[in-house]
Amino acid sequence: MAEQQSFEQALQALETIVQQLEKGEIELEQSISLFQEGIGLAQQCHQKLAAVEAQMATLVDENGQLKPFALEEN
Repeated sequence: MAEQQSFEQALQALETIVQQLEKGEIELEQSISLFQEGIGLAQQCHQKLAAVEAQMATLVDENGQLKPFALEEN
């Protein structure tokens, strides 16, 4: 997987791999290859989520100033 996919594309590919592995109808070598590809996709999704989380950690207030993002608890 040389090119970067969108989060949604990577997640869909990962779901497809999981479905194939859960069926158990593929050979061992192919299972290992799919598992390795799945690990790469999971890491890619994690990196994209971490990047979005970092972006969301700081928001702009009414005056255009950056401020830390904090969830308000009820």
